[in-house]
Amino acid sequence: MSLPPDPSVFHDSAVSEETSAFNQRLITLLTPMAEWWEVGVDPVRAARRRGEGAFPAPQMSPRATDRRIPRPSGEIALRVIAPERPKGVHLHIHGGGWVFGGADMQDPMLERICDNTGQACVSVEYRLAPEHPYPAAPDDCEAAALWLARNAMAEFGTEVLTIGGESAGAHLAAVTLLRLRDRHGLTPFAAANMVFGCFDLSMTPSQRRFGSRRLVLRTVDIERFTDAFLPGVADRRAPDISPLFADLSDMPPALFTVGTADALIDDSLFMHARWLAAGNQGALAVYPGGAHGFTAFPLTIARAANARSDVFMAAAVDAAAPRRAG
Repeated sequence: MSLPPDPSVFHDSAVSEETSAFNQRLITLLTPMAEWWEVGVDPVRAARRRGEGAFPAPQMSPRATDRRIPRPSGEIALRVIAPERPKGVHLHIHGGGWVFGGADMQDPMLERICDNTGQACVSVEYRLAPEHPYPAAPDDCEAAALWLARNAMAEFGTEVLTIGGESAGAHLAAVTLLRLRDRHGLTPFAAANMVFGCFDLSMTPSQRRFGSRRLVLRTVDIERFTDAFLPGVADRRAPDISPLFADLSDMPPALFTVGTADALIDDSLFMHARWLAAGNQGALAVYPGGAHGFTAFPLTIARAANARSDVFMAAAVDAAAPRRAG
């Protein structure tokens, strides 16, 4: 059983000097930057690839390969980094508010997961809003997961699967798990690694109350992202949109990672509780002062969070392999 976090992790005194100083530098860096909904998505996407903003420019791995798989209409691109003999396959879904990001923009993280867990990593190039609003991104992730569930053994020599993502990627991972169970009768994943996910698109209290402090993700950012993803959608608590409101039975063991300075902290707190209440195994890792996206920054708490995620997934893969092999 997973226990709730010690209340002391939420106190200001729990935040290290390193984390506090880094957060202040982030605010100073981000506050004068233009808003993407004012200048347009294309210039901001290009700037992000140049490393302008909170996150460094993407580093492309020489180990990565790209391939395409069919979807009901067209194809989906996948980014693959794999060891010689994978023990499992991790389906990764990138973050970016359903508007930004790409399958090739986190190769170092995929390399780390590959090396530390023995898994092949498959990252999904799902369609982005506002050009492709809901349900395009969930449809693409569902198609990629279904393809992997049916082809992992032929492609990678293993049927052991895990799934995960960050922010909007964790949201899409949860939706994908639910779609495979409800639409296809499949529960193929041995573990879910949910990193500062958004699970309630009708907005949790922490989303609404975060305000205008530009610590990566503000209240207005969440509003703009969800409006771009869900134009004209009235019921934002529908389970396929906000998985916090879904029937969560028969879900895999999950690790929910979040920082206390994240506007999405309630999403992880609430989803973890509902995950357990549905009879699933779940753990909650809360990091003092962690801003949204903190696992990508050069911080002690980021190294600790990433190491715990890797240990969680490696253990799940090791536990699943004998069972699947038998």
